[in-house]
Amino acid sequence: MLYSTNLKAKEVNIKEAILKGLAEDKGLYMPKEIPKLTNEEIASLKDKAYYEIAFTILIKYLKGFIPDDKLLEICKSSYNFPVPIERLDDRLYILRLDQGPTAAFKDFAARAMARIMDYFLEQDNNELLILTATSGDTGSAVANAFFGMERIKVVVLFPKEEITERQRKLMTTLGGNITAISIDGKFDDCQALVKEAFVDPDLKYLNLSSANSINIARLLPQIVYYAYAYSRLGKVNFSIPSGNFGDLMGGLFAKEMGIPVNKFIVAVNENDEFVDFYNTGEYKNISPSKNSLSNAMNVGHPSNLARLIALYGGIIDEKGIIAKMPDMQKIRHDMVAVSVTDEQTKEEIRSIYKKFHVIIEPHGAVGLYAAEKNKDLRLVCLETADPAKFPDTVKEVIKIDPALPECLRQALKKEEYLKNLDNNYQDFKQFLIGNFK
Repeated sequence: MLYSTNLKAKEVNIKEAILKGLAEDKGLYMPKEIPKLTNEEIASLKDKAYYEIAFTILIKYLKGFIPDDKLLEICKSSYNFPVPIERLDDRLYILRLDQGPTAAFKDFAARAMARIMDYFLEQDNNELLILTATSGDTGSAVANAFFGMERIKVVVLFPKEEITERQRKLMTTLGGNITAISIDGKFDDCQALVKEAFVDPDLKYLNLSSANSINIARLLPQIVYYAYAYSRLGKVNFSIPSGNFGDLMGGLFAKEMGIPVNKFIVAVNENDEFVDFYNTGEYKNISPSKNSLSNAMNVGHPSNLARLIALYGGIIDEKGIIAKMPDMQKIRHDMVAVSVTDEQTKEEIRSIYKKFHVIIEPHGAVGLYAAEKNKDLRLVCLETADPAKFPDTVKEVIKIDPALPECLRQALKKEEYLKNLDNNYQDFKQFLIGNFK
């Protein structure tokens, strides 16, 4: 069973949590107990393909809700692309999560999530309207993962001025069951509009759900790449570019399940609210969030902080008010928190190319900069997007225009289907009422 991190909504099973997305009290669903992998299961990972590792992880949460053979089929169809681990030197590795159909790590969660939700809706002969906010890559991954599904319509909200053209076109050129809306505001504003709609009784008839990392179905597949990295490299530490903290929570869940990890480096950009909390024990969100080069991480109050604090015995609500402090000693034992400026981000892109002839983008650069500041650790750094999604920064720093992956090449040729709205909940609500029945 799963409970809400705000502790006011009733407990639900995993299927209910996935289809609801957000609890009625605006809390995030959290398992009462995180299942464990046996020593034998952990040892067996080294002989498994990525999709088989995904099955090993996901069956622990979905047993009895999806037949084993169907879940294996979902995993195999979700992960039909490579997951390279690139060795830089004896201490540093890059886990390249940028090889999926939208060239970003969000593909790993979105593809499995879409197939799981579609299976549940088919069993129930039901339909959903998914609302999701994006700071860059979530929207395109979700839009592509759900595109063409007859039982599911998707509305994606993104901050008008804070994503690149290439990120935007991956979600605005689909049409069909995908609606893309630019909001005159920040990512946090988009997320607030989505959360408000979820708890609006006037919209209950729309059968709303979420594909953001507030949905537990987005989080569970993110456990898998930590298990995969361990299966190929043995016991390692991870440096994680962090915005809404879904990636970090995937790693913490992996550790709780038994995957051997010593330390997580939580690498954020200039939105450093978690670094301040880590250092002082006092939490204050950043509003409005700061616009940094690593735009998918421009989050002034990470949604998944609620799960992190719950995992360590505390309580924080959706507004960032802490009702019960978590175990800060254990948080500081398991994590290191580092904030990276835009200048340091550029410096790292330049340095990695000069030393290793490897092109990275701003989010991966944040993780690698933080990793290089922790020289006593053997680290896997998550590269979360293809550098071609951020050509202006890469060209400015190393004078190279990154090669376009095929998904971007095709999207840039297509017509856009795009709506524009002010940052106003009533306008958004009326748009939903007027366009969805």
